[in-house]
Amino acid sequence: MDTGILILRLLVGLLVSGHGVQKISSHLGGKGLEGGTEEFRADGFRGGSLTALAAGGGQIGSGLLLAAGLLTPLAATGAIGVMTVALTVKRHNGLWVQNDGYEYPLVLIGTATALAATGPGAWSLDAAFGLTPYPLWWAALALVAGLGSGLLTRLVLHRPPAGANAER
Repeated sequence: MDTGILILRLLVGLLVSGHGVQKISSHLGGKGLEGGTEEFRADGFRGGSLTALAAGGGQIGSGLLLAAGLLTPLAATGAIGVMTVALTVKRHNGLWVQNDGYEYPLVLIGTATALAATGPGAWSLDAAFGLTPYPLWWAALALVAGLGSGLLTRLVLHRPPAGANAER
């Protein structure tokens, strides 16, 4: 079981982190901070470079913490939060990723929640520092706080295009 959790943590954590790197740099196929800023503006978010930096930094930080298995409930909360924002952007396209839907963010939200529920496993920094096991209620807290922070971010920073409906 610990091997499976380690593989899952590394896969999801490094993908979330890499997605953040793309938002703020030209590494991993990213378009640099300018491209990340433009992406957020095109999606109707205000805040410019600061929004791109916050989103990218949140993805990098939460992804690396998940991969390392360090402060797993907090890492899961961060990943759930940024992926909730992504889900709200893509939800008008439907579920499936081939239509630019929200399938991928939903899978990452579910996986981060599952990691908060199972814990990071024996091969993690949480275990090395004696922080595990986390009580199960941490998973519920991570899910609620992550969803809430993502929805609040959307509410505060998103502005629909002029002449468009409030929700795409």
